[in-house]
Amino acid sequence: METPVFEEIDPAIDCECPGCRHWRRVLPHSPAGRALAHPAAYRTLVVATATAAASATAVSALGAGPAAALPAAAHAPHRPGVPPDSAFADSADPTGDEPGTPQGPRAPLYGATGRPAAPPAGAELAGITRTEIIDRAKTWVAAKVPYSLTAYWSDGYRQDCSGFVSMAWKLPANEWTGSLGTVADRITKEELRPGDILLFHNASDPEKGSHVVIFGGWTDGTRTAYTAYEQTPPHTRKLDTPYAYWSNSAKYLPYRYKGVAETKAGEASAAGGGDAPPAAAGPASHGVAGYPGRGMFRPGADNVYVTRLGRQLVKKGFGAHYTTGPGPRWGEADRLGVQAFQRAQGWRGGAADGLPGPETWRRLFS
Repeated sequence: METPVFEEIDPAIDCECPGCRHWRRVLPHSPAGRALAHPAAYRTLVVATATAAASATAVSALGAGPAAALPAAAHAPHRPGVPPDSAFADSADPTGDEPGTPQGPRAPLYGATGRPAAPPAGAELAGITRTEIIDRAKTWVAAKVPYSLTAYWSDGYRQDCSGFVSMAWKLPANEWTGSLGTVADRITKEELRPGDILLFHNASDPEKGSHVVIFGGWTDGTRTAYTAYEQTPPHTRKLDTPYAYWSNSAKYLPYRYKGVAETKAGEASAAGGGDAPPAAAGPASHGVAGYPGRGMFRPGADNVYVTRLGRQLVKKGFGAHYTTGPGPRWGEADRLGVQAFQRAQGWRGGAADGLPGPETWRRLFS
C-alpha cells in the first residue's frame, strides 16, 4: 500500500492572492505584534512511487512498520532572550545583551486600513521638542510593543529599531539605519542630549550589527553609561547602557534629528535638559534667575527642578552620592550632594543643611 507523506509549503511573503491581501490589512495593526501569516498555506500530498513488493522488502529490511516516524529536527542552542532565527543568534556577546535586530527597508507609514499612507509631496520634516521625543518613546516602552520586521503598530510605524526611532522623531515614513542619517546631523559625544540617537549602520551587511537606540540622558557625571530607549527582541525597553553600546561600541555614532526644537524658555525637559542655564528656564525666586523656591526641594517633592539640580551637582563634581542618575524625586542623595557643595563654600551648621536656598542655587549655577 502506498504511504502518503505530507510536506508543509508556505507561499512567498509578498503573495498577492486575496487571502494574503486581506491579512496584510489586518495583522500589521495587531497589538500582539503577530507576524504576517498566510491563510492559504496548504499541504501537498507526495505519493510514494515504490511498488508494493519493494515496500514490503524495505519494511522487512528495516524492521519498521509502515508508519515509522521521521526524526525530529535538532535545534542548536541559542542565547537567552534572542529568538533562534535572529541574525545575531550566533554572535559572540558575553553579556547576552546584544539584540538581534534585522530590520525592514525604508517604507511608508501604514494607515488604519493597512494600506501604505505615503507622505504628501514635498513634505517637510516635522518640528519636535526633546520632551516630545522621549514621551513618544515611552509610549512604546509602556505598551511593550513586540519586535517585528513585518508588523506595524497602530500608529503606522514598523516594529523594529529604525521604525521605533522614526516614530519617536515623528517622521513621515519608516526609515531604516541606512537612511536615518539623511534626516539627522552628526554630533559629538559631548553634544549628546535626550532625543538624539546612537546609530550603527553596517553598510556591507545591514542585517549584521546594524542597530539604533535613542539617547535618554547620562546616568552619572562620568558619562560612561546612559539611559537607552530601544526596540529589540522581545519588545521595546528602557535600559541603562554602557556607552556607546554593549557590543560594537566604537561603531555607534551620535546623531541629532534635523527637526528637533530645543527646549523653550519655561519648558522643562522630561528627559533632563538639566545643563541648561537657569536663566533660560524657570522662575526667579528671591531675585535669583531660575531658582524655583525651597518648596520644590521638600521630602516627597517630584519635579524637573530636582533633576536640574542633581545634574548640576554631578557637573560640578558633587554627584558621588548618586547610585543612579539624578531624577525628579527629591531624595537623600540630592540632600547630601547639596550639603557637600555648601560645605565646599565654607558654610557650616544650618547654612549647610543640604537644602538649596537662593544663594546655594546662584553659586551652583554660576
